[in-house]
Amino acid sequence: MEIKGTAVKSIPEFVQKHFPLRFQDWLKTMPEGSSKLIGGLIFTNNWYPIHDSLVVPMKSISKFFYNGDDKKTARIMGRYSAEVALSGVYKFFIQFGSPKYIIERASRIFSTYFQPSEMVVLNVNKNGLTLHITKFPEPDEIIDENIAGWMERALEISGCKQVKVLITKSLAHHQGITEMLISWL
Repeated sequence: MEIKGTAVKSIPEFVQKHFPLRFQDWLKTMPEGSSKLIGGLIFTNNWYPIHDSLVVPMKSISKFFYNGDDKKTARIMGRYSAEVALSGVYKFFIQFGSPKYIIERASRIFSTYFQPSEMVVLNVNKNGLTLHITKFPEPDEIIDENIAGWMERALEISGCKQVKVLITKSLAHHQGITEMLISWL
């Protein structure tokens, strides 16, 4: 399974922004493949192996900077990734789009970041919806939490308040789908 370079690029940027003096020490905590990949040139249009370019670096950030709290790390990094991805001209569209529009758009864009993958939006109502990830060959809880953090921040940027993303099922737990219940005010 692969991830688009755009998403990979936000990982070293996150560490350089929040922990600039410890960036090199952090790189040394990862296996050589991940360290070389993350520490080198990352091309936004290229595809990278998801394990070496996302899972390993996030778990390393979790261990090195957040006392091994994978959930907290992934949510923070997902939120950061949304901030980066939804800046500039995209921020204008996000701020004036409905939550339903934003999540439906995100579900269409999902497969352009993760390959192969599939996300479906269900049960849309005024203050919430259900999101299912139905295809994701290399699932991991840290990826689920990262996606949840991205969704939270995207909805907050759009003006939603008290956004909550609850993961009720996970492909990482062999439950057939990853299910996220998303609510807001």
